Amino acid sequence: MIQVIAASETVETQLESVRSAVGAFHLLEEVVRWAFSLRRDVAEVVVQDEFTHDVVLPWVEPVYLVFDTT
Repeated sequence: MIQVIAASETVETQLESVRSAVGAFHLLEEVVRWAFSLRRDVAEVVVQDEFTHDVVLPWVEPVYLVFDTT
């Protein structure tokens, strides 16, 4: 399961909708397929090191979802 946390207090109200949308996913593939089904593209992939990447998806302005993958 994906752990969902808010990076700022301003998005606390959207936290439950994010949890219900992505909380059951286990793989990055599920996240990307879900995003594409909503016609949302991956905004950016940030390479942290050779094993870790952050995948950034737009949510509801001004919120972005960031998935840390290893």
